[in-house]
Amino acid sequence: MPLAETFDYVWSDEGPAPMPGCRVAVPFGRSRRVGLVIESAGGSDVPKDRLKAVLEPLDREPLVGGELLATLRWAADYYHHPIGEVVRHAIPGLLRKGRPSTPTAEPAWRLATAAREEARTSAGARARRQALALERLASGPATSAELRRAGVTRAVLTRLVEKGMIERLEGGSAPAGNATPAAPDRGPVSAEPPPELTPDQARVLEAIAVRAPGYAAFLLHGVTGSGKTEVFLRLISEQLAAARQTLLLVPEIGLTPQLVARLRARLGDRLAIVHSGLGDAERLDAWRRARSGEAGVVVGTRSAVFAELAAPGLVIVDEEHDLSYKQQQGFRYSARDVAVVRARRLGIPIVLASATPSLESVHNARTGRYRRLEMPSRIGAGGQPRVVLVDLNRHAARGVLSTPLVAAVERHLSAGQQVLLFLNRRGFAPVLFCPTCRDVEQCGRCDARLTVHAGRAELRCHHCGAAKPLRFGCARCGSERIAVGAGTERVTQELQALFPERRIGRLDRDATARKGALDSVLADVQSGATRILVGTQMLTKGHDFPNVTLVGVLNADQGLFGTELRSDERLAQTIVQVAGRAGRRDTPGEVLIQTHYPEHPLLARLLTHGYAAFAELALEERRRAGWPPHSHLALWRAEAAQRGAVFALLERVAAESREATESVEVLGPAPDPMERKAGRFRGRLLLRSSSRPPLHALLARLVGACRTWPESRRARWSIDVDPVDT
Repeated sequence: MPLAETFDYVWSDEGPAPMPGCRVAVPFGRSRRVGLVIESAGGSDVPKDRLKAVLEPLDREPLVGGELLATLRWAADYYHHPIGEVVRHAIPGLLRKGRPSTPTAEPAWRLATAAREEARTSAGARARRQALALERLASGPATSAELRRAGVTRAVLTRLVEKGMIERLEGGSAPAGNATPAAPDRGPVSAEPPPELTPDQARVLEAIAVRAPGYAAFLLHGVTGSGKTEVFLRLISEQLAAARQTLLLVPEIGLTPQLVARLRARLGDRLAIVHSGLGDAERLDAWRRARSGEAGVVVGTRSAVFAELAAPGLVIVDEEHDLSYKQQQGFRYSARDVAVVRARRLGIPIVLASATPSLESVHNARTGRYRRLEMPSRIGAGGQPRVVLVDLNRHAARGVLSTPLVAAVERHLSAGQQVLLFLNRRGFAPVLFCPTCRDVEQCGRCDARLTVHAGRAELRCHHCGAAKPLRFGCARCGSERIAVGAGTERVTQELQALFPERRIGRLDRDATARKGALDSVLADVQSGATRILVGTQMLTKGHDFPNVTLVGVLNADQGLFGTELRSDERLAQTIVQVAGRAGRRDTPGEVLIQTHYPEHPLLARLLTHGYAAFAELALEERRRAGWPPHSHLALWRAEAAQRGAVFALLERVAAESREATESVEVLGPAPDPMERKAGRFRGRLLLRSSSRPPLHALLARLVGACRTWPESRRARWSIDVDPVDT
């Protein structure tokens, strides 16, 4: 496990010592470990007779280049996190175990001579992945790595070999990587001409094209359906034509299959995909392709921000406002912010894009750090959707489906269109309640109620994962309990009763847990088989549903009265993002938002004046209250099995902070909003400063001291710089 400090070793062999960024094998205790050289120093604070020697170098050239190593060291300092843990995010697991950075010869495969005709004629009747392999090999031999990138596993190849359908080429193939970076392939590969640009798209591309060479940051504020993806494709194609690479960050790769499909259709197989769902071999293959320059486009989630690039030319952060870019455990970095730092260090432009930019990015555009580019119009004649507030105080409802919403669903379905309903709560119901003794089923390990999952006949905690069988009889009084409230599972059931002849799909974490389930749900929507789609926050992740003309927000009140700093911002972003799924191109859309508070100022301003006006008002409120982006925060968290241990540590941090400086305001300590989770107590302390230097100076002092305190041995603690929840 990476430790907080670095360790000194001596180089005793002949010749130059390994350069920073190279891996070395070193003795560590009684074991042999793989380490990364951070720097070569002229001396050490450790006595010479206690220094151990490097066992052997593992790389001739740096595995981590100078720019990336400098970025990793900056990230460790800025987020006050151990450098070893930071480095772990940039190096694939197999390389951390000592695997060579350049591959040995990859085995290559071809169709068996006697089976070529049969393979071509019967591929469609076979299992999908077998058919995929046969179709790929019908056009010529391919290596295991190439087939793996196409979705063909080793098990599939083994089955086809056993059937005599494919055979291995003698001698394999040449290694895919090398020590000398290769330039990305030039030019687009699509045979179809790209679509004609809209005036908005043309203006944005021209503004980016006429910039001065070097670093520049652009905030692309484009409404949903305005064609931001086409702008990305044009920019990426320009980089490929100039033999440069593009790093494209997306919130969640599994939720953006349409984007990846469009990239492949336009750019071919010059993509390296990086996300947490990859196996070790797939992750190493993607890393090698990015580092060698074979991949002209690196597409990935937040960890892809640390990809080693051979010829970097552009960084794009899609849906830059999304909370998924902030790591919430361990190394709590913001991939969006690190991407800006990397672009500046590399001297290349970065485009941050969103229909609902974060308030921090809006502020950076106002102060001149970013250049703001607008795409205010949708493509096609459909225009912006018509938005209607449904006052739940005045209309009858069946569960959470109001009469106006049900009537609208009937109208759009009768017109041959599709409907999307949003409720950010999965499960059947959030509460199992006894009306006789008023008991509520609680989680035994968390300060939370168990959620009813009727389909699985269980009660489940959405925080620690604890589950128990669903029993409607009350354990205290024996009365029959009732499920109160609604989640996506219950809404789907109610819709099925109302529209028995219509196919209804569900898009939430439960419905898409099985491998391939997400692709199946989305394919059914795209084909038109699913007429109504019910979903959670997953609906806002960049999907394009061209036949959806009605969007219903079932409960807009969930975020109206939140106490968290960003609750208003998150609610506004969610409403705008979900509403943007209604109507595309020449088809007008309609949005119904159900609420008990139709006159709430946030809803009124958002729906009357738009997201930009909401952002301006929210920024002014933040300025008056002294909250980010007009101040800087760090959240010191602690957790332990005993509540006293948590607050003993936090009280000491608070006392040391107040004694050390008056430039940093100390707020707390206080319990977490959910104080007990998975059987452990949690607390927090908030540090706020009008400028970064005194805050980071205090954190650096506290981190070093805290490791020596007896209180820190009884509680786990962590620091979250620029937290997204307070």
